[in-house]
Amino acid sequence: MANAAITFGQPSPILRIFDDEKAREFYCHFLGFRLVWEHRFEPGLPLYAEVERAGLRLHLSGHHGDACPGSTVFVRMTGIRAFQAELLARNYGFARPGIEALPWGLVMEIADPFGNRLRFCEETPEA
Repeated sequence: MANAAITFGQPSPILRIFDDEKAREFYCHFLGFRLVWEHRFEPGLPLYAEVERAGLRLHLSGHHGDACPGSTVFVRMTGIRAFQAELLARNYGFARPGIEALPWGLVMEIADPFGNRLRFCEETPEA
């Protein structure tokens, strides 16, 4: 066997969605992601899309079997307090995220309209 270097790219978690407009409202308008691309095999079939913000790429899928609703994505980040302030300023009617100080860092968890959780974490010196 050759001694080839093995490398991995950054993962793109797949999150199950059930409503395209609610997904756009939450991920693009509230969280500030931009739509990178979207795909449908034909009109009327489920959406599969990629959104991105500051290097974090998420795949959103309306396809049964792609992912289980209620998943959690753990996202390491910096600038969590600024991110929280930005989100609170948007006055989104379905989420007012708080930050919790835990032994491993500052954590802000936000549930999307489909039961998936995004757990943002900024490591602190005490962690």
